Amino acid sequence: MGRRALELKEADPKGLVRESYRIDGISLGECRSIFMDWALSVPLGIDTPDAIRTLLAEYGPDNAGHPMTGVLTEALTAPAAPRRKGGRIGRLGA
Repeated sequence: MGRRALELKEADPKGLVRESYRIDGISLGECRSIFMDWALSVPLGIDTPDAIRTLLAEYGPDNAGHPMTGVLTEALTAPAAPRRKGGRIGRLGA
């Protein structure tokens, strides 16, 4: 059985992302700050990547150049695997 699609209200319960798209001249830094507030407000039980996909489906197509679209897209990208940078093995080579 597949997951049910999230409603926009579930994906953005406080309307933070919606409002970010309404702010003229919003900066990338401001969007990142709003994203952090949004991430902290997502209720338990809501899959964050699914919520981000719901938001991108709603706002992304008409706002490709908006900084929040970039922040949301970046949030779906898995971080690179961490690399060891120090310690004895780092100095001697493994």
